Amino acid sequence: MPILNKDMQVCISLAARPSNIGTRFHNFLYDELGLNFMYKAFTTDDLEGAVRGIRALGFRGCSVSMPFKEAIIPLVDNLEPSAVAIESVNTVVNEDGFLTASNTDYEAVAMLLDERRVDPTQRVLLRGSGGMAKAVVAAFRGVGFEDLTIVARNAEAGPALAERYGYRWVAEEEAPGYDMVVNVTPLGMRGADEQALSFTPAQIEAASTVFDVVAFPSETPLVAAGRAADKTLITGAEVIALQAARQFERYTGVALTADQIARASEFSRAE
Repeated sequence: MPILNKDMQVCISLAARPSNIGTRFHNFLYDELGLNFMYKAFTTDDLEGAVRGIRALGFRGCSVSMPFKEAIIPLVDNLEPSAVAIESVNTVVNEDGFLTASNTDYEAVAMLLDERRVDPTQRVLLRGSGGMAKAVVAAFRGVGFEDLTIVARNAEAGPALAERYGYRWVAEEEAPGYDMVVNVTPLGMRGADEQALSFTPAQIEAASTVFDVVAFPSETPLVAAGRAADKTLITGAEVIALQAARQFERYTGVALTADQIARASEFSRAE
């Protein structure tokens, strides 16, 4: 990384519980590419004050995590279509005090569906109804998927999410027969649910594509089952890396190669 200097561009993140993932991803690439940038994670109990600081101090960009993704919307000047689609922001770019917000989670999911050439006529079974589920469901709708069923026990969030994007909601387990299964719950995430399989073996076997949004660990039980069954895979590790890459490109104007993204992602995950 270049020695700190007066011309260095500063990017930050705002989260209730900051991690080193974004910091390591971005700074790794700034160093490798010789860019005069630095990235630092923060938390705050004064979001409005933090946004004023971004403007006043000329910070180049800001990554936004929970619980600020919706609260920041009235504090920015412009919303890109990705943020409008889900009324949620995870990236802010500062151009001389004018703040433009986007959602690179949405973009990453849409890009991965296109990259894997997943047929939008596939029948999709998606589990989850939280904030990230909104980004994923909106991305499916945005790239033209018509037949998607949301499985969610939350009798308020599940139906609301399905209705918003014109899909179907069910509260309980669905029978096998879907072409694609998508997990957007904590099942399989590092911790208490790490060994949990978010879909039945029969559902996985019936599908041709398996998508797990859980990023830690990268090899969840669902990903492992899909790999063993030779399914087309989309992983949470890919989503988190690609959304960070889209942020990086917005901040710096530099488009990253797949190899650069992969190496930065690996470095960001190192314990």
